[in-house]
Amino acid sequence: MKFFLTFDDEKVNIEAAPASQNASEAVIDQSLATVSHVSKKSLMENGKGLKPCRNPLSLEEAHQSKGFITFSLTNGPEYHISQIADAVVVARILGATLVLPDIRSSKLGYSMSLGDIYDVQKIINRLDGLVGVTKTLPVTNGNPPIVKVPNRVSQDYIVRIVKPIYKAKGIVKIESYFSSVNPTIAGNKKNLDSFACQAMFGILQLQAEMLEVVDSMIQKLQSWSQNSNGKFIAVDLRTEMVGRECHKKDVSGRKLCYQPHEIGEFLKKIGFSPETTVVYVTQTKWNSDLDALKDIFPKTYTKETVMAEDKKGKFLRSKSSEFEKVIDFYICSKSEVFVPSIPGLFYANVAGMRILSGKNQILVPAEIAGPSASASDYISSYESQKNHFAYACFC
Repeated sequence: MKFFLTFDDEKVNIEAAPASQNASEAVIDQSLATVSHVSKKSLMENGKGLKPCRNPLSLEEAHQSKGFITFSLTNGPEYHISQIADAVVVARILGATLVLPDIRSSKLGYSMSLGDIYDVQKIINRLDGLVGVTKTLPVTNGNPPIVKVPNRVSQDYIVRIVKPIYKAKGIVKIESYFSSVNPTIAGNKKNLDSFACQAMFGILQLQAEMLEVVDSMIQKLQSWSQNSNGKFIAVDLRTEMVGRECHKKDVSGRKLCYQPHEIGEFLKKIGFSPETTVVYVTQTKWNSDLDALKDIFPKTYTKETVMAEDKKGKFLRSKSSEFEKVIDFYICSKSEVFVPSIPGLFYANVAGMRILSGKNQILVPAEIAGPSASASDYISSYESQKNHFAYACFC
C-alpha cells in the first residue's frame, strides 16, 4: 500500500507504516526541494503573528458519557502536538473524559510526567470547554484496549472503529500513527479541521523552567548575531539522519535531503554573510561531519555550546533525549530564519508554529547552479501559498 508525504505543495511517496511501526520509522523516498518562486526581492522581514479566526467553526460535542480516553506523548514535540490534537478530537466526538498523558521516551521503559516538560495547569485551562479532563487514570481491570488512529483522524473513522470498542469497554487508549504527513488544509470537514487545528496549536505550553532554558538560549544566539549585525538561523541538521538518507534522489533527480556542506553553500549563495551569520544546528554534540558547515559559517553552534553550564546536567545528560528534542523544536520555531535539511513532521510542525507567530522566514534548500540566487525564491510554500493546516483556524 502507498501513501503520500506532502512536502509543501508536492506529494512524496512513502511506504505505509504498519500499525505497529514506530512513527519515526516511516521511509521517505523523495525530495525535500519543493520551493515557491516568489518575486526576486530581498528576504522579507518576519511579520505579525496570527490570531484565532474571529468565528472559528466548532465541532459538535456528543452527549457527555462516563468513559475515558487515554494516550501518551511520544517521539518528541513535533509528534506531541499532533497526538494531543487526535486525542482531543476523539474525546470530543465520543463525549469522553480525556486523561492527561504521560511522556514516553524512545528509551524502552522510560517515561516522564507531563509536567516535566509542559505546564499542566495551562493545558487544563485551554482544554476547558473543549473536553472534560482528569489528571488521573481511573482504576480498571487490566490495561485499557489500544486503538490505533491515523493522524488527523476523521469523524467517520472514530464512529466506525473507535466508538464500538469505547462503548463496550468504557475506556480506550489512543495511539496515533503517521503513515503520511500532510500539513496542508484538506481532507476532513471544515469544522473538524478547525477544531483539530485549535487543539494542535493552542494547547501545549512549556513549563516555566523548560521555557526559561529555551528562551535563554535564543537570547544568547540573538545577541551573538546582533553583535555582528547578522542573522540567527536555525537548521534542522542531525548527522545521523542526513548521513543515512542523503545519497538518495527522487525520480526527477531532486535530492532527498542536504548535507552540512550543501546547507552552507546554499545559505552563502542566497546572500547570508559567513562573517556575520549565526547558525544553530539541532545536532546535540559537535560531530566532525559539521566541520564542512563551520568552514563556511564559522559562527555555527550546537546546544552543547549555547546552553548555560548549570543547565547541562539536567537537560543534556538526562536518561532520555526528550529535553533535547523540545529545545530543538522551540528554537527552530522561534529563530529569525529556519532551514530544514530533510522533509518530515519536524519541518511541517515547526512551520506551523512559525506561521502562527509571524516568523515567515522558512527557507527550503535546493541545489543552485549559479554563483548566487535570491533568498525569496526559496520561501516555503506553506507560507507563500498559505496552504498549511495552521490556516484552518488562525487568520
